[in-house]
Amino acid sequence: MEKQPVPIPGDVFEGLEAVRRSGLTNMLDRPRVIEIAELWGYDETAEWLHENRNLYAHGIFQGFQVVEEGDVRCAD
Repeated sequence: MEKQPVPIPGDVFEGLEAVRRSGLTNMLDRPRVIEIAELWGYDETAEWLHENRNLYAHGIFQGFQVVEEGDVRCAD
């Protein structure tokens, strides 16, 4: 089965990468990822995570692909 990465805006990906690289939480712990993103000022990331729970879960296992803002699926 072929992986299908989740399209995601660059600013959202930047926040996810910052949290991931910090090692402060397991990335499967979405509420904690949101909390850290908000604390660090990645508001776009936190908002996207609130609105796209299923897409985030899919992206954790299939990967993310940074795309232009107009090309992003939202609100699962």
